[in-house]
Amino acid sequence: MTAPLTPPPPPHDDSAHQVWQAPPAGAPGVGTYEQDGPGMKTELREAAVTTVAVALGGVLLGLLWWWLAPHVPLVGDQVDKSWVVYLKDSEGEQAIGVDGTFTLLALGFGLLSGLAVFLLRRRGGVPLVVGLGVGALLGSLLAWRLGVWLGPTSDVIAHAKQVGKGVTFSAPLKLGAKGALLAWPLSGVLVHLGLTALFGPRDPEVPYPQAS
Repeated sequence: MTAPLTPPPPPHDDSAHQVWQAPPAGAPGVGTYEQDGPGMKTELREAAVTTVAVALGGVLLGLLWWWLAPHVPLVGDQVDKSWVVYLKDSEGEQAIGVDGTFTLLALGFGLLSGLAVFLLRRRGGVPLVVGLGVGALLGSLLAWRLGVWLGPTSDVIAHAKQVGKGVTFSAPLKLGAKGALLAWPLSGVLVHLGLTALFGPRDPEVPYPQAS
């Protein structure tokens, strides 16, 4: 007479459960996360460098604005021993051209700076975009003040006395539409974001775990 055999254990059904297997040592696997991109300190440092570099571009913008902006002609006259200054061409559009020149140049600088930052730092990031926008705004302010400083004196009465009665001279370089100061930062940020969305690196897709 033989002893009864022990019945085999019932098969274990894993179809309703997901089995997660530990990846080998040193290899990334499912359920593990890796640090994507540089650390926050590195991003902030890159953003600060971007801000300074873009802002310094305002020197070139100011020089170009001073060089290319049309001159607004003024004429001085003396009435009852008092000097008055008026526009030589009251219907001229030179003042509008001054603002337009600054705006067009700023848009061009925004295109170039957005493209340059993207080519140097393709991965983008919020600090980098903020640094680009802040640097462009500071550059616009620097260009504005530099152009005014390089242009004719703002004391038009003294200038009229210097050149003489009835002699045409140039008005101070003024930016009538202060909204032009936003042309550079807005265009730069939009160009950078557009390039990043179209050609920037993509995050790798995380594979779904397979049920065994």
